[in-house]
Amino acid sequence: MKLPQRILQCRAYERVCRYLARSSNSVVVGIGFRLSPEYPPPIQSEDCLTAAGHFLKYAKDYGVDPNCIVVAGDSSGATGAAALCQQLVGRVDLPRIRAQVLLYPFVQAVDFNLPSYQQNHSVPILFKKRAISLGFKYFKMKDIDIARLMQNAHIPENMRVKYKKWVSADHIPDEFKVRGYVPVEPAPFSVELYELAKPALETWFSPLLAEDEIIRQLPETFLLTCEYDVLRDDGLLYKKRLEDNGVPVTWLHLKDGFHGIVFPIDFGPPEFRSTRSSMKHITHFLCGLSK
Repeated sequence: MKLPQRILQCRAYERVCRYLARSSNSVVVGIGFRLSPEYPPPIQSEDCLTAAGHFLKYAKDYGVDPNCIVVAGDSSGATGAAALCQQLVGRVDLPRIRAQVLLYPFVQAVDFNLPSYQQNHSVPILFKKRAISLGFKYFKMKDIDIARLMQNAHIPENMRVKYKKWVSADHIPDEFKVRGYVPVEPAPFSVELYELAKPALETWFSPLLAEDEIIRQLPETFLLTCEYDVLRDDGLLYKKRLEDNGVPVTWLHLKDGFHGIVFPIDFGPPEFRSTRSSMKHITHFLCGLSK
């Protein structure tokens, strides 16, 4: 029997979920949302919101304290987790999310020439071109000009100015530029490319672009970044936005880490030294929330 992709997706992360459940003595729920391209976005975001809303409402039926629920994800899953927490802001009909755990998140589709994109463009497993290609295939954009996207030709000048307060290499600490960074002028603006890329600038896909009114109401956050990851600076920029808005952030930066570092937990030889140490930090954070 061929299993639905959403079931396979949940099974892929079963080891990670089991580890967190055991180590933190928590109930862990994995959401099997419908996948693109068969189901176009933002169906995935809507599925997560529906599932989270149901669990928050009926948490006691699962033996869970509704006031101690955490939303977590890694990579694009962390994008979804960040967006979900934003969508739940102001929902007076549901318990408030206690915390969010974001592991090397993608949070913006404005600037693909931040220092980490330059430094780690050819670092496995998430090459720069692959990261952008996968992101926009999500929207069924098979023929979109990835080369020009990589040069930020999809962002009009007025939007570049508007978002510079949140998305800019100027907000990246100098210590993260020592491996090399050269400011790059964006390619000439393309109206066609902008129209194609516009959905990626919505906050459910680019949560860094949410207004301060939303950001300041977000829960306490654990944020993991990795030095050898094109998405490192996305995490750093989101950390800054959270802290600037008074949201407590527990930040772990792996100087020897790369994208996907926590995934091999309990997988035997493929597990890396930083895999287990990272998961222990996450467990410590989760256990501290109930104190």
